[in-house]
Amino acid sequence: MVGAWLLLWGGLALGCRGETAFLRRADDSTGHCTYSFTVASPVEATCPDAGRVTELRAELAALAARLSRLESRERVTGGSGPRGGEAGGARDSQEAAPATRLEAAYGGHWTPDRGIGVWGGNGPAWSPPRAARAGTAVRGTGSAPAHPAPGPAAAPRWDPQPLTYQELQSERTEVPVSRLLEETALGRPGSEDSAGCGELVWVGKPVVFGRAESIAGKYGVWMKDPEPVPPFTRETTWRVDAVGTEVRQLFQYEAAEQLAQGYPAKVHILPRPLESTGAVVYHGGLFFQPRRSRTVARYDLRGEAVTAEREIPGAGYHGQYPYSWGGYTDIDLAVDETGLWVIYSTEKARGAIVLSKLDPETLEIRRTWETNIRKRGVANSFVICGTLYTVSSYSAPNATINFAYDTATGTSRALSIPFENRFRYLSMVDYNPAERQLFAWDSFNMVTYPIRLSRP
Repeated sequence: MVGAWLLLWGGLALGCRGETAFLRRADDSTGHCTYSFTVASPVEATCPDAGRVTELRAELAALAARLSRLESRERVTGGSGPRGGEAGGARDSQEAAPATRLEAAYGGHWTPDRGIGVWGGNGPAWSPPRAARAGTAVRGTGSAPAHPAPGPAAAPRWDPQPLTYQELQSERTEVPVSRLLEETALGRPGSEDSAGCGELVWVGKPVVFGRAESIAGKYGVWMKDPEPVPPFTRETTWRVDAVGTEVRQLFQYEAAEQLAQGYPAKVHILPRPLESTGAVVYHGGLFFQPRRSRTVARYDLRGEAVTAEREIPGAGYHGQYPYSWGGYTDIDLAVDETGLWVIYSTEKARGAIVLSKLDPETLEIRRTWETNIRKRGVANSFVICGTLYTVSSYSAPNATINFAYDTATGTSRALSIPFENRFRYLSMVDYNPAERQLFAWDSFNMVTYPIRLSRP
């Protein structure tokens, strides 16, 4: 561009003496081919300041010399300036190699208006020669030598455009501590820190897997079998919308992703309607409380029939001893690493939580513990490693896991583990020992909570 600019100025100066425009090709003082043209002025017969031609040419020669020195300095410091002349010596060829390889890599078609230097982005812009600029030949066009060497009498080959700088920007993203814990090995289900049994020490933020769209899904229960039997797997997901007086539909999904899409693979119709949100799936069966009874039933998922049913002696039902949110949650079933449990209360216990271990095949009660935790005083509960944990509130956004009862020692203790009710209506919480997560139903939303256990 500079070469074209110099030739253009020189051409205009010579044009004062010409009558018609013409193109001239001649060797310069260094022996390189130079193109120039002259054209007559359309409005001036003579040049009134022709005497300044010599002075102007001197200024242009000085400018060309300065540009050549800058060009040479750029090559020495490793900048992104132009290549050296092809007719130059071995040193020019070595200095030209990086730029030559760059142009070859782009097939001679990379022609940005501005470039970025290799010294932190502060170098001047570089553009391969363009045929439209001052008639200078381009490599491969079959004309004169492509790139004249720089010098006082030869125009430099790079554009006198403003220097371009590379601006580096940094962004700061705030990440909640709970999210960092979820992403570490300590917070992931099945990690070393949660392997084996231990005490619950942390509950993470809820993760939404699906949403019930109808009013029947205001509250409900969803679950996976931690010990499935074929043809079901640990990915098979089950759901019951628990609003209504005749709740009989059990939705089966091949995976949680299908649950999120809302398309069940199959719908089971239970022979008896269930009550509340206390059902669980375990070892190939759905365990639930039939409506208006103090019994627990087992529905075989393969045979699609009730295979066992047993009454829980003295257990309250249909609103006698529910959790604080209501919902006829008198009898709540749970699963942990040790097996199947039932959580309820009796008149003898005066509303305190009673915990019994059940045989999953016959539903026979193996052992019972009576706690000092009032069932109506907590929002929900679940069992992990033989310890009962309770949730303080079903609607407070910043609730807590507030009590724990250890069946191994028969003692309870107060806790204050943060627990988030994101949607303000928690109607179900169950523990899945295979995934080491809590499954919950929070106002139409099916969510999971990552957890962390202490080392045993």
